[in-house]
Amino acid sequence: MIKLPFFRKNGKPSGVRPRVDIFAVGKEDRLFHEKFKGLRATVEQKADLHQMRLLGITSSIANEGKTVTCAHLGRSLASTGRKKVLLVDVDIRKADLTHGMGERRTPGLTEYLLGGATLQQIIHSTRVPNLSLIASGIEVNSPADLLAGDRFKSFLKEIRPMYDMILLDTPPVLPVADTPTIRDLTEGFLFVYRVGFTPYAMLRQAMEELGEKNVLGAVLNGVEVASDSYYRKYYGAYYHRNEVAVIDSKKTMEASR
Repeated sequence: MIKLPFFRKNGKPSGVRPRVDIFAVGKEDRLFHEKFKGLRATVEQKADLHQMRLLGITSSIANEGKTVTCAHLGRSLASTGRKKVLLVDVDIRKADLTHGMGERRTPGLTEYLLGGATLQQIIHSTRVPNLSLIASGIEVNSPADLLAGDRFKSFLKEIRPMYDMILLDTPPVLPVADTPTIRDLTEGFLFVYRVGFTPYAMLRQAMEELGEKNVLGAVLNGVEVASDSYYRKYYGAYYHRNEVAVIDSKKTMEASR
């Protein structure tokens, strides 16, 4: 399997957050990138069909891989040259997307929402062409209250026409109220579910809190291929090893019902 840097070998989260280049995750793994291309195709198809631009990426609890999914999906979408993509770090408490992309927290989203920075000041270019980032900003006492305000609604309205796709890396649903607070402000959520780590009951609870109509699909993180013959049949001998699989949203949603 791909060993994501923020997971221990036994699958438990590390107590100390290491410094990680988020784009180095799976760098030498061809299958990892191929699965994100598949996810990109599914997201692009739905976005173009339904004219969606503003998607949240979330999970039930922490350490399921939502931030890695957000960053790599954003990079994959931008890499085709067809879309101008913006990533927004809405997980103000942890700011993993900001740190993982090597950016400073400030000026960022909270500075803008508090009136201390302009939109132009908080949008940062990245090393990936067509991909921009808005960092989290300084940590505040009650992010949910800040995100529930009119200023955040206006912020989303302002940035929506500026990009072809906007991905919000939002906090996990169950520990805090931040993501349910903004559920009606996005055009849908992509759910990341870490197999063998998160109890299925928590997934169902989180989806109910968001409202299933707001969940466009899901990504299964940590799926191990069942057998060598299965692997060879679908991916060929070139990819003959155990990997983390990213499963397309349609199959995942069917399995969750």
